[in-house]
Amino acid sequence: MKIFNWAYKILKSWDFNDNLAEYINLAINIVVLIVVAYILDYIFKKILIILMAIVAERTKSTFDDFLVANKTAKYVAHLFTLFFVYETVPIILKEFVYWEGFFTKGVKFYIIVLSLWIIRSVFHSLKDYLKGQPKYKDKPIDSYIQVIMITLWVYGIVYFILILFNLRLEQLLATFGAISALIILIFRDTILGFVASIQVTVNDMVRIGDWITMEKYGADGDVVEINLATVKVQNFDNTITTIPTYFLISDSFKNWRGMLDSDGRRLKRSILLKSSSIRFLNEEEIENLKKIQLLAPYIDHRQSDIVKFNTANNIDKSILINGRNLTNFGLFRKYIDQYIANHPGINKDMLFMCRQLQPTQNGMPLEIYAFVKDKSLLQYEHIMADIFDHILASVRYFDMEINETGAIKIEY
Repeated sequence: MKIFNWAYKILKSWDFNDNLAEYINLAINIVVLIVVAYILDYIFKKILIILMAIVAERTKSTFDDFLVANKTAKYVAHLFTLFFVYETVPIILKEFVYWEGFFTKGVKFYIIVLSLWIIRSVFHSLKDYLKGQPKYKDKPIDSYIQVIMITLWVYGIVYFILILFNLRLEQLLATFGAISALIILIFRDTILGFVASIQVTVNDMVRIGDWITMEKYGADGDVVEINLATVKVQNFDNTITTIPTYFLISDSFKNWRGMLDSDGRRLKRSILLKSSSIRFLNEEEIENLKKIQLLAPYIDHRQSDIVKFNTANNIDKSILINGRNLTNFGLFRKYIDQYIANHPGINKDMLFMCRQLQPTQNGMPLEIYAFVKDKSLLQYEHIMADIFDHILASVRYFDMEINETGAIKIEY
């Protein structure tokens, strides 16, 4: 190129010795290279930024807007300038072979790093674009990008080493094989995080926006970020819990996504009744309970069956225990079944029932199992409280008692 090495001829015409002329010529060439590179970089940057802005303005997609925001055009302009410098270095350093090799390697390193920066800016733009799309809003885009970038950085580092020591790939792989145990020991956590991130992503164990509970680490809230090393959970008290990604596959945690995606939120609560208050009912008590509208049809039907059975088998009903009978506990359980079936907050298309559990030293557990239509926490708690307010107030109509010494067990 004519813009270089012109100073040497002028200096020689002024009777400068060869060494001094070469060094002054080199200094002038470097200054010229810096000035030209700066001018080219400025021109390329302006052209690319203007072109990107025009494209972004004329297209409906926001992806190109994110490319502008992430300075992709700026990095590409730097790359063009670096290629110019790479081609020019051998010209201005042709008399300095040692320096030529050193500077050439430096430019190559910078080209590799800048290429990775360009790729990273494109991926960051893609991440920002996809996060704005409802289809990908809950996907761990950060983890995908981090995995890809780590892979590219590994290739970049390998290429650095090959250039720096003038090695062949086979020689480098042999060296890595010899020190692989040391590498695994040093980068153990990074490797575990890398593997865990892939498993979490591929198996769809956690998504952004999922409500997860991990009591061991104090996490109970929504996942706000998933990356290669950590999962951030915003708890319901607005604190942030950071969990290493590896712990999601090594420890147990609860993901509430299935409940939120279903048609109802489970209600599972039991009350404890005094076993001593459970007894058979006489005719007068049965007639009195017929006044309860939800129970009247059931009592008529059951009474008819019981009378037929006892008559056919000549049962002596002077003592209630003989034959078949109605109990206050059985009618209370049936009443709760009917009450739940008629409650507007319960999803009738899903399983609902009232059942008795194994008797305990604290009394007879009676469990209500159903699914509430409204899955939001506030409405769910209101509906559950409404149901149990009614149930607890209904106990005395069946001449039964709550065992207040025993705890009420609740499961969600």
